[in-house]
Amino acid sequence: MDRCLSDTFAIEFKTALRNLKAAILSGALLLALSVTAGAQQAEKVYRIGYLTNAPGMRKDTEVKFQGALHKLGYRIEKNTVLEWRFSKGQLNRLPDLARELVSLKVDCIVAMGIAPTRAANQATTTIPIVMGNADDDPVRQGLIASLARPGANITGITNIGSDLAGKRLELLKETIPSLSRVAILWDPRGPGGAGHARESEAVAPALGLRLQRLEIRLPGDLDDAFQAAVKGRVEALVVVTTAAINSHLPRILNFAANARLPAMYTNSRPVDNGGLISYSDDPVARIRRAAEFVDKIFKGAKPADLPVERPVKFELVINRKTAKQIGLTIPPNVLVRADKVIR
Repeated sequence: MDRCLSDTFAIEFKTALRNLKAAILSGALLLALSVTAGAQQAEKVYRIGYLTNAPGMRKDTEVKFQGALHKLGYRIEKNTVLEWRFSKGQLNRLPDLARELVSLKVDCIVAMGIAPTRAANQATTTIPIVMGNADDDPVRQGLIASLARPGANITGITNIGSDLAGKRLELLKETIPSLSRVAILWDPRGPGGAGHARESEAVAPALGLRLQRLEIRLPGDLDDAFQAAVKGRVEALVVVTTAAINSHLPRILNFAANARLPAMYTNSRPVDNGGLISYSDDPVARIRRAAEFVDKIFKGAKPADLPVERPVKFELVINRKTAKQIGLTIPPNVLVRADKVIR
């Protein structure tokens, strides 16, 4: 009887041991599969194309875009590759640069401006395109169906730069109540500059302003523009800071200072460097949102279903030191509205 019980116990022990080994093997297999799956997921590397007409890396846009991606968990050269393409103010280079990005099979293209967005759209209708800084109405430009439902492969942010043209003229008029003659310095080759000129001309008569166009296509046009401004006895200047114009900013700032000419800029960068006044959206908020659009797309959202965003915050920046240098007193009602005053 004892032997029978012993045999039974031995059999049950062996069975339990086999079951334990099977359970351990199964657990190890599941663990291995889990690790493999995690490794495969970690191996995903996102490739982002960045297309701009700018001259190169800038702290207030490109560097901040990279930083915004980092905060969202994208690590450069680890799980993310950024393909930078700068046309350096040469709009005719944008189509080739856009095709380069498509040939690299990027997962998304961030296009900074209407002209880069159009070039990207002509190069691909399937790769998602995020407008990081549309400087004219993308609906009017035929790039999207509507802001709420963009359709196709384009979404992102518009800075409504051209829509602010009237507001900038109003601010100039408030700053200089006697103002009657204003010149607009712009590059007619791009849609962004054209939009600013168009909207400025539409608003100027109601403000009692005569608007003089100063077109800059080539570097040599700048001297002619300065001479035309002096000859036309303009009393203020609006500088549309598209990429081509940005490359001439040191000369423009120097001219405005020497001519004691008040100048309004379409972004704050020139004011930080000696320009008088600017009115624009918040560039830091805009570039952060562009990174968030990219993140949403990588997580499965379709560009066609992501509404295009317009800025909700705008900044009036005034350089009071420059105003003093050119002999201009900023009225208190304008100064009190400034978001930033450089002293």
